[in-house]
Amino acid sequence: MKPLEMILRNAARSQKKIVLSEGHDPRAVQATIAARKQGIARIALVGPEAEIRARFEELGAVPDEGVEIHDPATSPLIDELAEVFFQRRRHKGVTPEQAMEAARSPHVFAALLVRTGHADGTVGGAVATTAEIVRTAIQVIGPAPGAKLVSSFFLMLFCQTHHIKKGAHVFADSGLVVDPNAEEMAQIALTSAQSYTELTSDIPRVAMLSFSTRGSASHNSVSKVVTATGIAKAANPALLIDGELQFDAAFVPDVAASKAGDSALGGNANVFIFPNLESGNIAYKIAQRVGGAVAIGPILQGLAKPANDLSRGCTSEDLLHMIAVTAAQAEHVLISAEA
Repeated sequence: MKPLEMILRNAARSQKKIVLSEGHDPRAVQATIAARKQGIARIALVGPEAEIRARFEELGAVPDEGVEIHDPATSPLIDELAEVFFQRRRHKGVTPEQAMEAARSPHVFAALLVRTGHADGTVGGAVATTAEIVRTAIQVIGPAPGAKLVSSFFLMLFCQTHHIKKGAHVFADSGLVVDPNAEEMAQIALTSAQSYTELTSDIPRVAMLSFSTRGSASHNSVSKVVTATGIAKAANPALLIDGELQFDAAFVPDVAASKAGDSALGGNANVFIFPNLESGNIAYKIAQRVGGAVAIGPILQGLAKPANDLSRGCTSEDLLHMIAVTAAQAEHVLISAEA
């Protein structure tokens, strides 16, 4: 089974409720119709109710019983959600009046639905910036217990006939942390490995990437990757991880044999940790636009409950895939809570 098919099927089994904070956007409505048709998730759309219903009419559809519409201007939940926001932000000087105003913002309203258990995860960013989506998620939902860093990754799906290796790969951090230090890079590696397993049920094989392989170059940025690898290994000795490695030494077995013959990865890494956002962001876009990979993300990790971002150039199909990923993350949040 292809990775995306597995994620969609698992999402359909879990039937989580996912909130789309830009419910009035045509792509959100199109993705909602597709999600309900495929039975992937229940959907809550946040935005002006009349505008959302008009979008359904334009597409010749009506919201079914698995679709909720929440208009912050008229919602009976607004007092409850504003109070929750006030309690979370009062230490920053937020007043009850400011909390009410904030709760009426679609992105804050959506995150509060997740925070209070009215929904399982939220997706936004088709219109808003990444900064707004991430800031809201951290302020309202908050980090997971014990999480040291909120970071992101792209789930890269190589499923075309021309792809030498097929399957799911993680590229991190390609959307959020600009220039992680060694400790932060190690944390991104550990969290990304966990995310890979949650989404694919496969064993993560983590490559810590650099322009150097096993000391072929000397530079402070190379030393950072070496140090980060050591920190991650110490934190999880069972993790299959190696670094520093150039991409070809992490991805191509023949190159791995010549450059890093004793590597536990053997050129078969599936989780790639980039030394900074610049390299990670460039790499995923090249893989997507030149290589024809499907790129789902940026997917946030390290939050107490799922909240995910979108590219403002996303399609309704991209949004549908993110709904499925968010539902899968929500299922693992539930499992962790019950463990």
